[in-house]
Amino acid sequence: METSGHIDTVLRQQLAMKRQEHQDLDQAIEALLSISPFDQLQATRLKKKKLQLKDEIKALEAKLFPDSIA
Repeated sequence: METSGHIDTVLRQQLAMKRQEHQDLDQAIEALLSISPFDQLQATRLKKKKLQLKDEIKALEAKLFPDSIA
């Protein structure tokens, strides 16, 4: 059986990875949009993935910090 501390550590690691991936996607989107002409379909896909990651980050934050507004 996993301890609460272990679960907390795993959630924090997942949160850090999701935040880094979100930041990486933000940079990729910026780079893509700076190219003229840029691939609109690819930009839309990256933005959708970024929003999905944001939702996942909020869900992890809610699990880690249930008493605060995530």
